[in-house]
Order: sequence, then structure tokens, then C-alpha cells
Amino acid sequence: MDPKHEIVEHLPRLRRYARALTRDPDVADDLVQSCLERSLAKLHLFQAGSDMRAWMFTIMHNLHINILRKGSRAGTTVPLDIADGLPSTPPAQEGRLAMRDLGAALERLTEEKRAVVLLIGLEGMSYKETAEILGVPVGTVMSRLARGREELRNLMDGRGEPTLRRVK
Repeated sequence: MDPKHEIVEHLPRLRRYARALTRDPDVADDLVQSCLERSLAKLHLFQAGSDMRAWMFTIMHNLHINILRKGSRAGTTVPLDIADGLPSTPPAQEGRLAMRDLGAALERLTEEKRAVVLLIGLEGMSYKETAEILGVPVGTVMSRLARGREELRNLMDGRGEPTLRRVK
């Protein structure tokens, strides 16, 4: 298959991952566009026979990390949401509220844990693929996933911040 066609095939998954990472459709679209630009510009570096999906997700992950680094130096901006001031939501929107709560809980995870949870839980990638994308050992992926899931459970159950344990 032509590599450019293969890139196009992965667009929906890239966009979904970008939206989950950023929780902002506009920023996600910008991230996907930057990923596509970088992928096409560096297509000559792609090794035939390797996993195009993992290669593109690695590019996206690295771009996202670069954006976070720049943002931490420049300060963060908080989008205003006028819907926060509304009195209540209809009962039919309970599913949306649960998704919003999950999104808020995901935001409270560290970037390392969130990336692992999203790549494995949302994108269905294997531990090995996730390790390659993030550039860490498989054991690190497994521990980040376990800790991330536990932290999400605590946050979703209303227990707030998980308690830190002292390791001797």
C-alpha cells in the first residue's frame, strides 16, 4: 500500500487520540495537522515494513510533549465555558456527564500515565506498541497503566487524590 494512503487511513484514530489528549477540538485539529505535516515531510525516513500507525502516533506524542513544554514556559490559558453557569442538566445527559467526569479525571493524571491509558484503553494498542511510541520499556508501560487505572478508579469513585505511599 502507498504510504500516503496509509497515512490517510490512520487519520480518524489520530484525531481521536489528539482529542483525548488535549480535550479541545481546535487544539486537537492543530495537533493532527502538525502530525500530518511532519509525517509527510519526514516520509523518506519511514522504514518500509515497520508499523506506520506506531510511527505516526510517536510523531503525535512528541509534538504534544513539545506543545506542553512550550505552554509551561509561556503559561497556560484556560478556556471559558459558559455552560458551567447553567443551573442543571437534563437526566438524559447522564452519559455525557459520566464522559465529562472521565475526561476531567484523565486530565488529573500525569502526562505519562494519561498517554499510556489512552494508547492502550482508547486506541487498543499493545504494551509493546505503546512502549515503542513512548520510548520506554514495556515494564514501565505496565506499571504506568496499573497506576493510572488505579488513580482513575479513585478519582471516579470520588476519593479525590490518591494517597502517596512511602517506598522503602
